Amino acid sequence: MAKLWIANTVRDLIQGDVREHLPLERIPLKGDVLGLGTTTSLDNGELTFLHEQGGDTTIWKCQASDGGIRALKPGDGSSHFPYVCFSDDVSGVRAPVPLELLGSSEGRPLQELVGEAIAMLVREGKLLDAPIYGLRLTAEWRSLVITVASKLCMGQQRRNTAIARSETSDATAGQSIYQLLQHYRLGVADPGDPLDPIRFLGRSLEWECCGFFDSDPESGRVTVPQAGAHLHLHGCSTDLRYGGHLHHEHSDTTLGSLMRLVLYPLQRINNLASDLGVDQLRYENGAAHFRVYNRGDLDVSDVGVAVVVNDRYSGHHYLSLPWLEAGAEETFAVPLGLEPGRHHLEVLADPQQQILEDRSLQSNNRVALEVVV
Repeated sequence: MAKLWIANTVRDLIQGDVREHLPLERIPLKGDVLGLGTTTSLDNGELTFLHEQGGDTTIWKCQASDGGIRALKPGDGSSHFPYVCFSDDVSGVRAPVPLELLGSSEGRPLQELVGEAIAMLVREGKLLDAPIYGLRLTAEWRSLVITVASKLCMGQQRRNTAIARSETSDATAGQSIYQLLQHYRLGVADPGDPLDPIRFLGRSLEWECCGFFDSDPESGRVTVPQAGAHLHLHGCSTDLRYGGHLHHEHSDTTLGSLMRLVLYPLQRINNLASDLGVDQLRYENGAAHFRVYNRGDLDVSDVGVAVVVNDRYSGHHYLSLPWLEAGAEETFAVPLGLEPGRHHLEVLADPQQQILEDRSLQSNNRVALEVVV
């Protein structure tokens, strides 16, 4: 069975405050690997996974500043992704779609065509039933609107809306994610409208694309968490000039012809996550000694650690770790100078719950110790 790994989700990304990252070096790119994602807020853009003919897969980074693209290479230092999903080598489950059976594709909604192709191959026994289908396609467009992420965090909505309501927060959350991103237009000619907010790039209308069709889009795993939003597609123009998220449902996007479509059933889904913990707490020579570790799959940034004495949170000692890789650990000694008597020490990793961790993984985020001086 083909596998899909998801590092965070699109829902996590939209809600903001993503402090978990997967480095490029941890994504295996041998063979035909499907995937898409976004780059960091320091170097905004979209990720497109393109399969080289007869070889391996290359990740192309689509830039927010001008819609241009560049190939990413391991060891780049900035290639840490707050959201990315990727498969293993799916060469063995590749299912090409006979396009003649779909009829003319000109002017038809791309999501409708992909959905029809999946249903047809499943019905004929040529495609396994799966919760998510990967796809590769080549298409020529009469006109195309793409978006490129230029601001990923949407105002700390994840934490704020969990405990309070705000007209500003609700208004932002109610918008489509694509209204908040940088837009570009490709077409036969520049519309020439000075009031057009969408910047015209050029006539590069043939695109090589990779994406996913989710049977449960509301979950927000690999698509925007909205009913009916099954298809999430990234791509690059075949002349390798431009790239980004294909806004295939935009009113100004019109398909010319679908030239190639290949489907891949992804039956096993694995979620990657961080797992912070703190242990080995002891009081020695006037200081609290402890270890902070990350047993998860993702690197984390800006990790907070609080050292609390006798439940006095207003006077706690606070540490901030700029980065903690998956599998890494760091030990600390925090001078406390406790007065003679009995004291209760407690150390909390991520006390503000800014790191995305499942509740089942949060039990190791704190450790306590009774001390007699």
